[in-house]
Amino acid sequence: MLKRVLNNKSKTIAAAAVVLGAASLISRFLGLVRDRILAGTFGAGDELDIYYAAFRIPDLVYSLLVMGAISAGFIPVFINYLEKDKKGAWRLANNVLNLMTLSLIAVCALLIIFSSWLIKLVAPGFPEDKLALVVNLTRVMFLSPLFLGLSAVLGGILQSFKRFLVYSFGPIMYNLGIIFGALVLVKYFGLLGLAYGVVLGAFLHMAVQIPTAVLCGYRWRPVFNFGLEGVSRIFRLMPPRVLSLGLSQLNLWVMTALASFLSVGSIAVYNLANNIWSFPVGIFGVSFALAAFPKLSEFAQKKDKTGFVKTFSSALRQILFFTLPAGVFFVVLRLQIVQIILGAGKFSEANIVLSSQTLAFFSLSLFSESLILLFLRGFFAWEDAWRPFLIGLVAVGLRIWLAKYFSGFMGAPGLALGFSIGSVINLILLFASFRRKFGEFNFLETPLLFAKVVLSSLLAGLVLFYSLEYFSSRSILVQTAFAVLAGGLSYLFFAWLLRVKELNLFLSLMAGRLPWRKAKSLEMEEK
Repeated sequence: MLKRVLNNKSKTIAAAAVVLGAASLISRFLGLVRDRILAGTFGAGDELDIYYAAFRIPDLVYSLLVMGAISAGFIPVFINYLEKDKKGAWRLANNVLNLMTLSLIAVCALLIIFSSWLIKLVAPGFPEDKLALVVNLTRVMFLSPLFLGLSAVLGGILQSFKRFLVYSFGPIMYNLGIIFGALVLVKYFGLLGLAYGVVLGAFLHMAVQIPTAVLCGYRWRPVFNFGLEGVSRIFRLMPPRVLSLGLSQLNLWVMTALASFLSVGSIAVYNLANNIWSFPVGIFGVSFALAAFPKLSEFAQKKDKTGFVKTFSSALRQILFFTLPAGVFFVVLRLQIVQIILGAGKFSEANIVLSSQTLAFFSLSLFSESLILLFLRGFFAWEDAWRPFLIGLVAVGLRIWLAKYFSGFMGAPGLALGFSIGSVINLILLFASFRRKFGEFNFLETPLLFAKVVLSSLLAGLVLFYSLEYFSSRSILVQTAFAVLAGGLSYLFFAWLLRVKELNLFLSLMAGRLPWRKAKSLEMEEK
């Protein structure tokens, strides 16, 4: 039984997306539990500002060194090796893992030494006593990129073998580690207990993937042939991806810096609202993008543009079908969502109002951020990372300028508004570039679907709004539950009325029939 779970293989992109989406739902739910514990224990004040500021540099190291290599190059290159030379693929995996380990140890050790100086760049508005605490937490958290780096290589192997079930356990274990830190370790170590929880979660993220990687055939070997052709290919793909991730991290860095000059708790409010907004992005955007990437890479390796575009466009339409109504629902339900998730303990009424406003502005870009994840992996599958970097350069610069402008008179919600406007512009530019690259593809279906889903979502949003009014005398949980039920059913009704094709797939999923091989719109089956 255990071996069947560890060796579970997803045969289609849609099936993989279901697995990843379900696991993401659990992981994101645990993330919300984590945030409720943090908000209830500390409130939106100095402690959480310190905790989130301390995250920035370790997260930067993980994103640049780890995700730069894995997301841009490792999976497509590893798949290419698997098709030609399986032993060579394992040599490649070991070389990448060993190089990753050495690089992370060296970089993290260096940054621990200079962390007191670097933190002043992250939170320049903090007084000296707060900066000292941020430095202490940051130094502990520098252990987490090492474990997450090893986990990323193992996860790349699992994705290449389509073992998405176990791969999806990693984020769940990560959140459990942080929750353990918040509930248990904080009692013994104070705020440092949160940092220890992050390190524990990162270790569990890695450990849970080891057995399945071994079942796939992986065996660690102390090889250090960094001149291997596959390693060189990955290195060639890394610079633009690292620069793209650097832009994303720069965006987070500047947002944190800007928030440090705003009222106390602004960093916490921004991050807590961002975490709630990330819930549907993770379930729909990340799940479909991750599930599609190995298949997109296979088509790209075979130079099969037709298969690639069919697979890509199907994933794109599914993401739109789910994320557009989710964005509308989050805007309408902003106050109820924040109240239910964070409204406990030291999290005040003022914190709730500010967080709900920030969440509403984040929600405007729910669909665009989800689609950006898919577009990026579409480019990466063709080993084209420079194009999205140049587009991202423009978008991030615009985001930062807009965030600075709006936060000047709106506070933390202004940061989210600037982020969302920049996100939509980023998506438009990526879409235009993708269309130029695949000019023979007929994109007419997508704008039509977009219009239908937007109309269905807005009408359902009206039903949701009036349902909240109708059930306003009930408890907030009952009010929200009935309103969501009414809004959700009305969205399905309007989608059916407008003949949105993607509704059929959703209904099939709900019925448990999963007719993937008969669904011509998907074209995702393995050859």
